[in-house]
Amino acid sequence: MVGVAAIVLTGAVALALIALRDAIVLFYSPSEVAESQPAIGERIRIGGLVETGSVELPDAGGARFVVTDGAATIRVTYSGSLPDLFREGQGVVAEGAFVEAGLFEASTVLAKHDETYMPPEVAEALRDSGVWQGETGE
Repeated sequence: MVGVAAIVLTGAVALALIALRDAIVLFYSPSEVAESQPAIGERIRIGGLVETGSVELPDAGGARFVVTDGAATIRVTYSGSLPDLFREGQGVVAEGAFVEAGLFEASTVLAKHDETYMPPEVAEALRDSGVWQGETGE
């Protein structure tokens, strides 16, 4: 009886982990992407600073911009409305997937909410590359 219960419990845990695998979204800095490119179509988050001079707002809507951590860059396309706090030189986190090597298509773009906050993962990646010296704001 105990053996059957253990097998059923193991099966339930395995099914739960398989179901959660698709819901997990990992965070990458541009340098981490350069080291090991995530698979095309794999849903991830990238974060860093919006590179100065990189924002393009096409007439058709959306935006194109570059996210950098000072050591590497990622080109991003986004078809939605940008957050009010989005601007060049500020922190950003984009969620989406690579559609080709070096081109990230974002489904969501998040900008930091004030002058002192930076998501901990983004702050750590920027600090490691020597670009950002602030606190995480937590």
